[in-house]
Amino acid sequence: MAEEQEPTDLSLTGALNLGNLGPVAQWLESKAAHEIAEELTRLNPVQSAVVWRMLPRDTALEIFEELDSFQQQQLLSGMRDQAFSELVEEMDPDDRARLLGEAPAGFVRRVLAGLSHKERNMTASLLGFPEGSVGRVMSPEVVTVAESTKISDVLDVVRTKGSDAETIDLLAIVDRSRTLVGVVGLSHVVLGDPELRVGEIADHGAPTIDVTEDAEKAARLVQETNRLGLMVVDSENRVLGVLTVDDALEVIEAADTEDVARQAGALPSSAHYLSDSVVRLARLRVFWLAILMSAATITVWVMGLFESALEEITALALFIPLLVGTGGNIGAQAATSAVRAVAVGEVRPSDAWRVAWRESRVGLLLGIALGALGFGAGWWVAGLPVALTVGLSIVLIAVWATTVGSTMPLAAQALKIDPAVISVPLVTTLVDTSGLLIYFLVAGAILSI
Repeated sequence: MAEEQEPTDLSLTGALNLGNLGPVAQWLESKAAHEIAEELTRLNPVQSAVVWRMLPRDTALEIFEELDSFQQQQLLSGMRDQAFSELVEEMDPDDRARLLGEAPAGFVRRVLAGLSHKERNMTASLLGFPEGSVGRVMSPEVVTVAESTKISDVLDVVRTKGSDAETIDLLAIVDRSRTLVGVVGLSHVVLGDPELRVGEIADHGAPTIDVTEDAEKAARLVQETNRLGLMVVDSENRVLGVLTVDDALEVIEAADTEDVARQAGALPSSAHYLSDSVVRLARLRVFWLAILMSAATITVWVMGLFESALEEITALALFIPLLVGTGGNIGAQAATSAVRAVAVGEVRPSDAWRVAWRESRVGLLLGIALGALGFGAGWWVAGLPVALTVGLSIVLIAVWATTVGSTMPLAAQALKIDPAVISVPLVTTLVDTSGLLIYFLVAGAILSI
């Protein structure tokens, strides 16, 4: 007889499907917090509530903070007041602010009402900063040390303040007016000369960020400088919080997810794909699809303008899908590269002419290569005049598509619009329409129609 499969070899859904809670408990004991959180996102609300009640208290908060805000709201909404209050009280202020920033007003009121005075004030202060700013995602709990403190005494300060702090790996060194003078890593304290003042070993040139600056900009700075965190300050350089590397990675992941959604012609969703409703997914996509469909009607108008040319030389119609597809693909590639370059700070709106000149030359090389293929196909199907029309059209369309696709995101940034809004489908639709116009104009010049 085959041995019975161990619960640890199953998914959480598989353990639940066995019909009793014993295998579920064994599965939970065998998995790390991030693995449990990932499986929770795959369950329906009823199953999630059952599993949640079985979690050990000491790991429940860690698992909860691994979930997306949509899943967190679902779990909290099904809890009684005491369990609800205990969980939100134990959350870090920045995680709580992130949850409330995407929650309905009634849910926000319930959370704030269940918090202690201290936690409510910290959460409210974070929510008071502009949406999308680093102030919304920073942790206000920072270990500050006076610059005159001896290194031998710094660990005593860390022991006193560290239990409530987001991190003790990065210490803020301040003067008597609590103005930031530098930062120091805990490793430097441990290895430093005990008789020195901590201000003497602090990194006085460490980068900081204003509390109202864009959160993605701050997160990218953490990434680029390879630091454990970034001190967040006010206009007078006083420490207000810290953006730790783990929070920075979450900001970058959220920004990249949003960019991918917008580039695909959809509104971004903060929920896990499997926990999002079908209706909500459709609602997020229909807006851009309607805009793109409206824009595509211009193509019908262009076709109508040159209806007589198509009637005179019907072979021209055979190559419309080829030209439209090629131009759209070239424009999509250029737009994707430009959005990525803007996102990581490699190009700015002031670089538009350099980008346009660079991409137009790339388009010319692509056009020559692809135009040769189009010329061959045209000659084989419809003869030399049509072949010349197709080949030259591909060259011109390629130059145009790379130029438009690469400069539109820069123009969007100059207008304070998210470059990702200039999505690949939008660029493709515009290039399709303008590509047809180029094709028929070239046909008119070569074929005299």
